[in-house]
Order: sequence, then structure tokens, then C-alpha cells
Amino acid sequence: MMASSGNEQEQRAPMAATEGEPRDRTSTDARNRFRDDLIRLEEQAMGGLDLVVSQLDRALEALNYQDIELAGMVAADDDQIDGRYLEVHQGALSLLGRHPPTADDLRLLAALLHIIRCIERMGDQCANMAKLVPLSGYEQPKDVVILEAIEKMGISARQQVLQAKEAFRTRHISLARDLVRQDREVNRLNREIFRRAVDIGDDADMREWAMFMVLVARCLERIGDNTVDIAEQTAFVVTGLFSEFEHAHGDHD
Repeated sequence: MMASSGNEQEQRAPMAATEGEPRDRTSTDARNRFRDDLIRLEEQAMGGLDLVVSQLDRALEALNYQDIELAGMVAADDDQIDGRYLEVHQGALSLLGRHPPTADDLRLLAALLHIIRCIERMGDQCANMAKLVPLSGYEQPKDVVILEAIEKMGISARQQVLQAKEAFRTRHISLARDLVRQDREVNRLNREIFRRAVDIGDDADMREWAMFMVLVARCLERIGDNTVDIAEQTAFVVTGLFSEFEHAHGDHD
């Protein structure tokens, strides 16, 4: 009887190991699906930055040519970026509820939630610029110095958005930190436009137009600030430590 019991135990041991294999495989499959979904979620967020670039280009074109119809399209299309925000936000929460994330995954999810919020804010700034187009008037007098500064700010802000995307996609901290340098130039131009608007003269129409351009410059300055926020998230994902980049916000000469 005892010998027979021992043989049965020896026979059962391999069966226990075999029974564990499907559970291990299921866990591995779930982990792989989680990783695939997390990669897709990051791609969705990065695609949001492409939407911002498109909106920024069209907002600046509408401003340059006083194209009220195009400006209206930019304002209406802000819903696309708002929709992308909801997709990424809900996708991140769904992933958190489906599978326990590792520390690295949790950092990435936290960063994506922050980044998609920055993207939503940049989209709002593009829409705000577009809404200023019909208010600034087609026949209003223009100041060449302000227009040139706005153009430079637009080019710089666009480059910042593209670089923020590339830095995060490649996890390139040096590229991310370089956005602080670029943001200083955007901030300098913003201050230059404000000073020019204040000193522009006594003509009421010119002063009104200049004030609208101050608001446009402020929108571009906020877009630049949000790219620095994204850059900080790049460093957070790579190092696991969060810190604001030096002179990232509101730096002074």
C-alpha cells in the first residue's frame, strides 16, 4: 500500500508541473498583449503632436493671409485633438485596470497621461490663435517688426513640437534638454512683441491690432512651454526621476 502511494506521488509530480505551464503561458501572453497595447498607446499620443503641427501651420497661415474661413476650420478641428486626448486618457486607464504594470510601464503611462494633456493644451492655443483672425481685421494697419517676430515665433514653436516628439520617441535626454534653449528664444521674441506693441504709437487701429498680436504671441509662447513639459517627461521615463529643467519656465534675461 505505502509503496503504491509513493509511486502515485511520483507520477503526480510531473502532472503538477504540466498543469502550471498553461498558467505561465497565459501570464506571458497577457504581458505581451499589455506591452503591444502600451506601444500603440504611445503611438497614439505621438500622433497627437502631429495634429498639433498641422493645426499650428494652418493657424499661422490663416493669420498671415487673414483667411477667416481657414481660421474657422482650425477652431472647429480642435475637436480632433480633444478626441485624441480622450482616447489616450481612457486607453491608459484601461491598461492599468487590465494588467499590473512594471515600474517602467507605470512611468511611461504616467508620462503619456501628462503628455496628452500638454497636447490638448497646445491644440487649444492653436484654436485661440485662429479665433483672433476675424477680430484683427483684414484692412487693419500692420507693423512689419511685429509680423516678422510672430513669423519667427511660429517657426520656432513648430520646431519645438517636432523636436519634443523626436526626443520622447527616441528617449533622447540631450535632445529634450535642448528644448530649453529654444524656448528661451521664443520667450525673448514674446517680450519683444509686447514691448513693440506698447510703444507702437497713438493710432487707435494700430494699437488694437498690436494687442491682438500680443495675444497671438502669448499663444505661441504657451505652446513652447508645453514642449518643455514634454521634454521633462522624456527625462522622467528614462531616469525614473522628475525634475523641472533649469530656466524652463518664465526665464529672464
